[in-house]
Amino acid sequence: MTATADKARYFLEQSVPELKEFERKKIFSPEEITSIAKKRSDFEHQINARGSSPTDYAQYAEFEINVDLLRRKRVKRLGIRATAHSGQRRIFFVFDRGVRKFPGDVKLWMQAIEYARSQKALKKGTQMLTNVLRLHPTKAELWIYAAQYALEENGDMTEARAYIQRGLRFCKNSKQMWLQDFRLEMSWIAKIVARRRILGMEKEKQKEEETKIVGEDDNVMMLPKLTAQDIAPEEEQEDKVDVTALENLEATPIMSGAIPIAVFDAAMTQFDHNPELARQFFEEASAFGPLPMLGNILAHVDTLLQQSTPGDWNAMACNIALPTSTILPDDPEFPAALRQSLSRMNQALARTEQREALVGWCRKYLEALLQQDPDPALQQVLQSRVQALSG
Repeated sequence: MTATADKARYFLEQSVPELKEFERKKIFSPEEITSIAKKRSDFEHQINARGSSPTDYAQYAEFEINVDLLRRKRVKRLGIRATAHSGQRRIFFVFDRGVRKFPGDVKLWMQAIEYARSQKALKKGTQMLTNVLRLHPTKAELWIYAAQYALEENGDMTEARAYIQRGLRFCKNSKQMWLQDFRLEMSWIAKIVARRRILGMEKEKQKEEETKIVGEDDNVMMLPKLTAQDIAPEEEQEDKVDVTALENLEATPIMSGAIPIAVFDAAMTQFDHNPELARQFFEEASAFGPLPMLGNILAHVDTLLQQSTPGDWNAMACNIALPTSTILPDDPEFPAALRQSLSRMNQALARTEQREALVGWCRKYLEALLQQDPDPALQQVLQSRVQALSG
């Protein structure tokens, strides 16, 4: 008991200068400082006792987060310069002690990492992620989180890929890991396509194709193409490298969906052409909307399913959705595509041995199309089919 009290006293003494500064600058009243000191004393005795738990550290950190939040608000309202003592440093100190004592508690690790993320302490967050992955390399959710963290917070696709590839070495039997790898590659392609559209490269390409068609007429005089660079050569030089890189990507297999297809093929080999997993890949790709290479990816998935498990309802579902997955309801070609999908649906429902599962999927598929607000005539068709499947 004496050792516990000594440890608690040692850590409490380290916070005395901080509390004195709060009192001197009138950030907290004497009564509030007394309350803070008492609460810290209770937590220190609790976490240094033999029966402490990860929850004790989590509650201690939550208390310190609330104190620091209140301090920030008071400092801003009173117009006081930043204090010499950082509440963030103290909060990380509590988390570090907790994960050092309970390294197997993933929940406490994630709470610490989420706090670092909220505070934009990216270096600290990356360091904690590295440590928790070393301790728990077989937890697929941690590798997935690390990849998302690298992409969303650091904007580093190379690092995100590295996390996924290392995760697949330890968790090769995790379907979620393979789906995340596929999702990551699809999101990267979607960003490239979006960037090309922002720069107007897709429109330029379309105009070039139209120009070629017009140029075939001998009665039309072809004029030289004039660009903004010809008018003002000094402008837009900052984007020159990006545009060149994006133009070079157009000629690579990447823009045809080669990487997502390779991930899908590897997953199918790993899971013995599991039709349910293949359908999940199909739906993941479809969720990104009409991309130039989406048709290649979806057709590849559908072809594999028709070759390996054509009688499974998952294969039938992908084949039904294929015509409408690459175009939007406001596209002139959508009615014809919907007609083809409905025809495939009738044929599949007539021959399937898993009717209940397929009917449930078809209902959700049609309801999803209705949510995209198609033409009123198409809405009527879709609603009638939903009612027929519900009957």
